[in-house]
Amino acid sequence: MENKDGNAWHNARMDFSKRMSYGDYLALEQVLQAQHPRSDDHNEMLFIVQHQTSELWMKLMLHELHAAIVQLQAGDLPPACKMLARVARIMEQLVHAWDVLGTMTPTEYSAIRPYLGQSSGFQSHQYREIEFILGNKNEALLQVHATVPEVHARLASILRAPSLYDEAIRYLARSGFAIAAERLERDCRQPTCSDSSVEAAWLAVYRNPAAHWGLYELAEKLVDLEGAFRLWRFRHVTTVERIIGFKTGTGGTAGVSYLKKMLETVLFPELMSLRTAL
Repeated sequence: MENKDGNAWHNARMDFSKRMSYGDYLALEQVLQAQHPRSDDHNEMLFIVQHQTSELWMKLMLHELHAAIVQLQAGDLPPACKMLARVARIMEQLVHAWDVLGTMTPTEYSAIRPYLGQSSGFQSHQYREIEFILGNKNEALLQVHATVPEVHARLASILRAPSLYDEAIRYLARSGFAIAAERLERDCRQPTCSDSSVEAAWLAVYRNPAAHWGLYELAEKLVDLEGAFRLWRFRHVTTVERIIGFKTGTGGTAGVSYLKKMLETVLFPELMSLRTAL
């Protein structure tokens, strides 16, 4: 009798017909049916899943970056630092994802490349939004997204808004550091440029971290983010070079040559240059 009752209890607990299941909560049916290879080649599934999962991680990155900006605007550093730490860890996850795509050989990629058309990671509006939020702004790149009005409008709005680093510098100013007016009032559509007043402020923070612990921690989280972003880009370019060499990218970009040039971008210049001055 106990066994029977126990089985009945177990069966009732396992009956999800009237309750939300794991698959329901995660919308797994839609997610797992979203892969549509255009060729019969076995390796195309890897290519699709790699890029779809990367876009999901980028969606989470944007969720965290936008929230971190709100916290900086409110002057609440601890949650902002926690969010930035999470973004850096997501970037590390994306770095390791390139290891999986790196198992695709040039021969295997060549078999599926004709089916990709003009599609390219260069067209990822989420990646572009991440770059804009981090201060690497380029108004000309909005044209890439001109055919999708709602995406174009969103990116144009992000382009005009202060970047994450702009908000960090504004917080420096509100904390009593002398930041040049032209830096605080700069055209937010332009990429981040180094400013001597900003470097002087960060130097003061680093020379007396105990007196400015919140800003010191924020600075180090930004440096972590810069390092993670550089590594993500580096693994991208090395994986692409391994698979396609120096061929032109599917979206018409210069491929590896373009990606190598992007490795030179510095997101938070004063936080990197002050290392020499300390």
